[in-house]
Amino acid sequence: MSGGLAVDGLVKDYVAERRTNRVVDGISFSIAAGHLYSLLGPSGCGKTTTLRCVAGLEQADDGTISIGADVLSRPGLHVPPERRDIGMVFQSYAIWPHMTVFENAAFPLRVTRPRLRGDEIRKRVESALDLVRLSSFSGRPATQLSGGQQQRLALARALVREPRVLLLDEPLSNLDAKLRDQMRGEVRELQQRLGITTLFVTHDQAEALSMSDRVAVMGDGKIAQEGTPAQIYQRPQTRYVADFVGKVNLIETTVVEWTSSDTVALAALGERIAAPCPGGVAAGEQVLLSIRPEEVRIHQTRPDLPNVIEGVVQRVEFLGDLCECTVLAAGQRLMVRQSPWRRPEPDQTVFLELRRESCAVLSEQHGIATGRSEE
Repeated sequence: MSGGLAVDGLVKDYVAERRTNRVVDGISFSIAAGHLYSLLGPSGCGKTTTLRCVAGLEQADDGTISIGADVLSRPGLHVPPERRDIGMVFQSYAIWPHMTVFENAAFPLRVTRPRLRGDEIRKRVESALDLVRLSSFSGRPATQLSGGQQQRLALARALVREPRVLLLDEPLSNLDAKLRDQMRGEVRELQQRLGITTLFVTHDQAEALSMSDRVAVMGDGKIAQEGTPAQIYQRPQTRYVADFVGKVNLIETTVVEWTSSDTVALAALGERIAAPCPGGVAAGEQVLLSIRPEEVRIHQTRPDLPNVIEGVVQRVEFLGDLCECTVLAAGQRLMVRQSPWRRPEPDQTVFLELRRESCAVLSEQHGIATGRSEE
């Protein structure tokens, strides 16, 4: 199994127009051997620069990067990319159009030092192409491959050297939606089968949540939150993370009183809403009530239940496997996701149930509390 990757206090600055811009601001994370770790964030957050520093394509200004016991980067030391024992798949795949599938995959072995024998190169290339199900395309010009096949060829070329760490820089972003969904499952299955330590960079939340052992959400060159996919989605620690990862209703509200050791009453949307609350929050304090659209239940008539608010349906969007409704309640628009067979009509008055176990109260000072158990 490949060694783990550790990044400690990584800093990267760029100078433009005599101004220093800090793109990566002292981030630290570690990836257990054989795990897939995602850096998730919007364009400009520093995730790709971090990956390029790990690859050795950029020289870090501070911090340490290591694989196992081998230090690759620290102040005064920069191991060049070709000596880092790392495989990388770029967003563009970088497939050479004048080469066959075999020669594309063989290229890293032909330029490596010391040189490998021809029979060893053939053995490794055939093994790599077999891993990605391209053996039958070995002699075909690379330009005759589909998008998904080119993506698999780029993976084969990254794996042919049997690297200790695999770096993936948004490798699925150029594929259409259906093929992207298929390929993320294939990439994850291959990574787990090989047990290769993998750093995956993406702006796509579905990719990060479905493929990763752990996820770090980045913003402004820093890690805003790190955890398992379930923790990132269900227990966002800041408004930024809650708003970036998936769709969410964020309601600014005030704590009225504590009603039990772990529950407060909130003045929200014209009603009294019970929700779990982090310790240390005082009555009268401003907090955020967070609830995912799929957790809101729509009723046609007012049910005899707690945490029910009245609203009017403004828009219903049919998305095939679900419908997304916009409901105006006490002057605020809420998103609700429902089965397409139970969708309401525009201008219809409905009653929204915000179940306590589906709510989360977020305080920037005291953290978050949800009705869900820890995962």
